[in-house]
Formats: sequence, C-alpha cells, structure tokens
Amino acid sequence: MKKQDITFGIHAVEAVLKYSPERVIELWVLQGRDDKRFMPILESAAEYGVSVQHATRKVLDDKSDGGQHQGVIARVKAVKQLNDKDLAVLVEKTETPFLLILDGVTDPHNLGACLRNADAAGVHGVIVPRDNSVGLTPTVSKVACGAAEVVPLFQVTNLARTMKSLQEKGIWIVGAAGEAEHDLYKADLKGSLAIAMGAEDKGLRRLTRESCDSLVSIPMTGSVSSLNVSVATGVCLFEAVRQRLS
Repeated sequence: MKKQDITFGIHAVEAVLKYSPERVIELWVLQGRDDKRFMPILESAAEYGVSVQHATRKVLDDKSDGGQHQGVIARVKAVKQLNDKDLAVLVEKTETPFLLILDGVTDPHNLGACLRNADAAGVHGVIVPRDNSVGLTPTVSKVACGAAEVVPLFQVTNLARTMKSLQEKGIWIVGAAGEAEHDLYKADLKGSLAIAMGAEDKGLRRLTRESCDSLVSIPMTGSVSSLNVSVATGVCLFEAVRQRLS
C-alpha cells in the first residue's frame, strides 16, 4: 500500500469523512476502542456505507509505518494534485486573495503545522514548489488536524514564475527574512496578499527572495536568533489577520 493512500489520526480521518467522504474506501480501527472520541467517525462511516475493519495495534502500527494513528486509519483514494492552472482559477474567483507561499519546506510536521495555521487564519491557498518540498503525506494530514482537507495545496513547477504571475494579478508578495530591515508589525498586510516563508534551515532561496515585493523580519528580543518555520508562519499570518480585521 502506498503511503499517500492512507490517512490516520482522529482529526484527519474525521475531516476526510466530513469534506471528502467519496474518497474513503475503508477504515481500520483499534480492537476494543469504542469510546466517545470514536463515535463521530463510526457514525459517519455508517452513514456513507464505509466498511470498518477492527485490527490490533500492531497491524495499525504497520499500516501507518509507525505513525501516531490514534487507533484509526482510513484507506482513501489519492487526492488530485493541484497545480498552477488550479491556482489561477482560485485567484480569479477570489475577491481579495490571501495566500501562503512555502519555499522548500521538506519536513512533513512543519508543513502540517503550517496548513493548520493557514486554515485558522483564513488563507485561501498554500503554494509550494513541486521539487524540493514535501507534499501531502499521511503525517502532514495528521499534524494538520483536518486542515489538509480544507486548505488547497498547490504544487507549482516554477515558484518564481508563479510569483510573477500572482503579482501581475495585483497580489502583493511579502517575504519573511531574518536579515530584512523592515519590521513585520510596520508592514501593510491588507488587500490581496501572499506571505512567503522559507525552509527550516536556509530561509527563502535567493530567487524567491528577489521575487518578493518587500521583505520583513519578525522582531526578536531574546537570545534565540530564529523561529521554527511553522511558528514564524503563524506569527506572520495572524499579524495579517489582525490588520485585515481592524
């Protein structure tokens, strides 16, 4: 079984049953597990006619490749990969696009956390390069706690070209960079906007940085010199949310 054909974890499985029940082929649940947290999943499975198999913890561990499955795994049809054309359609039909660009994020836990942040902040879509970036894996879906089923993830061939296309459509791109002179909290983050965040260790690549309309830094007052990309993403997104709601 290919990894991308499973989803595991209570929130992730609940989300796929809620938003894409037609993708769910069957469920495996831990033998003897029938507490309240499982009831919505079992009820949804019954409603949509999804087969439920009971399995031992070892079987679930093997199927999830040792992932934190929380006693439930869904076998699902692979989700359609969204690309540049799908992004163009989204931008065209969205009055004031609010997007997140992740440049070279390869850790699935970080991508999952960023998707969760994006969903909470009301982001319309997340953009990643097709190469040198993690896609939608079971771990990403698990960490995202359902956000992977709600927030579109666009995998684009050429990130710099995609950024230029967004700019031509009136979207202002703000990149986060530790060396930037401008303060995040003094930047204008209203209107059509894309926030670009770099990889865990290297930050934004040179071409991505040069493709941004402006660069901002998060003020750091302690001894730590940088933040995890998912934490920094949350800080930037919710500063934008604060400004857009004021």
